[in-house]
Amino acid sequence: MKKIKIYLETSAISNLYQLNKPKEMADMKALWELLKQGEYNVVISQTVIKELSDTKDVKKRELLFDYLDQIDLDTAEISEEMLKVAQLVIQQGILTENNYNDCEHIAYALITNCDCIVSYNFRHLVKIRTITGVQKLANLHGYGIINIVGADYLL
Repeated sequence: MKKIKIYLETSAISNLYQLNKPKEMADMKALWELLKQGEYNVVISQTVIKELSDTKDVKKRELLFDYLDQIDLDTAEISEEMLKVAQLVIQQGILTENNYNDCEHIAYALITNCDCIVSYNFRHLVKIRTITGVQKLANLHGYGIINIVGADYLL
């Protein structure tokens, strides 16, 4: 049986050490144990690496990169296709230019054929308008079925 392929968006990884969000942190740590066991195929991107690198709290930044070293993952590189799809996200009114990194996350997940994006970005990504918009874009342009979920969805 084919493993589910997930794209880990920065907010999900960040919740591995988010003391003010104990439920989200517990869910991400539980998911991380499954990832360490190889339960899912995992993709991150250059955008994730950049956003994590920009974390101002040095202890948290180092801890998050240590977590990434614990699992097998693929890192998607910037490409013309990714840039094109990120622009489609904007052109179709799913997100705006102000949320360009989120557009990139969606684009990376689509072009790497992920089954879902794991995110805790409830302001822009994990909301019905974005989810349905991304699903329509994926269908219209020949990408696979994709969902946007929190970690608890995969436990």
